Amino acid sequence: MSAPPRLAARLTPARLALLLIGLPMLLASIYFGLMAQDRHVSTSVLTVRRAHDEPAGAGGLAMLLGGAGGAAQDDVRLLRDYMLSEGLLHQLDARFGLRAHYGAPKRDLLYRLRPDSLREDLADYWRARTSVRLDEISGLLTVQVQAFDPVMAQQLNAALLAESERFVNTISQRIATEQMGFAQRELERAEQALATARAELLDFQARHQVIDPLADAQASGALAAELRAQLARLESELSTKQTYLNPEAAELVTLRAQVAALRLQIERESRLATRAGRQPDTTQTLHRLAADFRELQARHALAEARQRSALGSVEAMRIEAGRKVRNLVVIEPPTRPERAEYPHAAASLLTLLLSCVVLYGIVRLTVATVREHQD
Repeated sequence: MSAPPRLAARLTPARLALLLIGLPMLLASIYFGLMAQDRHVSTSVLTVRRAHDEPAGAGGLAMLLGGAGGAAQDDVRLLRDYMLSEGLLHQLDARFGLRAHYGAPKRDLLYRLRPDSLREDLADYWRARTSVRLDEISGLLTVQVQAFDPVMAQQLNAALLAESERFVNTISQRIATEQMGFAQRELERAEQALATARAELLDFQARHQVIDPLADAQASGALAAELRAQLARLESELSTKQTYLNPEAAELVTLRAQVAALRLQIERESRLATRAGRQPDTTQTLHRLAADFRELQARHALAEARQRSALGSVEAMRIEAGRKVRNLVVIEPPTRPERAEYPHAAASLLTLLLSCVVLYGIVRLTVATVREHQD
């Protein structure tokens, strides 16, 4: 006879019930009655909001219940990951002695932290005892922390909130500082470029002793043209009157004097033009001066426009940084539990009993089938 039939013959219903139902229930009862340690849960609810997320005229409750925008959702997800990070865990361990607290109940072999646990073991244990759930619709973050003492649970939850607020403030300040720093550096470069352009323009005017070469040339040309026109008119009048007046007539003497004066003035203007480089044969030099001056003016205007734009960017960045300030909004502060949340002894025993009964039925059916084939 093979082993399975012999084993099936020995597994009577009473023995099966004792093995599959009685023994597990006895062990579970011993654990829950003598070994299991009460675990308390502290709960808090919070979210992250930005200043520009607040609708005008809406109350705070409407803002909180109206759902979170995409940017706020990203902030809350980032905060959730930070709460479960190893960096924050080791800060809490150094402050509250998590290893000593979670390893204290030596009788509770299932839920205590082993004394020889590594950093990774502590991180896994902490994440198993800490729940950070995000409601994707409202953007609310529910934080639950388990501890073997209700005061410790509340303190750990409060420390999580305090570190989270510090983290949110640090992120906001860092982003605002980086944005404002970039805008300020751009403004400083624009102001330096404007100062350089202004200095070059003033140096050009001082070196050539002109305010605007093109305007001076136009004014000088207009004066010379007007003088030549007057000279031509007087010479024509003089030539006409010489045909019928005595050469010593007073009118002719006056006209000759006026012609001589105009010629002298035209000669003086010509000498000034020669001294200033505006002689007719130096037209190319005049044009070069005018072109250089216009280029300097264009650089100066461009530097002024850049400086105004950079100044506007600084103001806009300052306003935007204020609008993007993140705030940690605590909806429910950390609670101090008055009764233990875990373990659920009655529910656990009932679940185990049902599982054992189902397993007992399956095994008994299997044994009956083997016996039937044996017969």
